[in-house]
Amino acid sequence: MKAAPGDWLMIEGTHLNDRKRHGLILEVHGADGAPPYLVRWDDSDAETVVVPGAGAHILTAEQMGRPHDH
Repeated sequence: MKAAPGDWLMIEGTHLNDRKRHGLILEVHGADGAPPYLVRWDDSDAETVVVPGAGAHILTAEQMGRPHDH
C-alpha cells in the first residue's frame, strides 16, 4: 500500500455491522509511501496513527472528488 499526504484512507468493515470509515492522510511515516499514516478521520476530526489492514485502500483527492485540504 502506498499513499501521499492529501490521499484518503478508506476502511471497509470486516463484519456485518461494522461501519465504513474514511480519513485524510496528513503524514506518511513509512518509506516510499508505506504505512504508518497519520490520518484525520472525517467522522470525528480525531487524528490517529494507522497501519491499515485487510479491507483498507487508498484513494486520491481527485478520486474522492475533494480538494487536498491538509
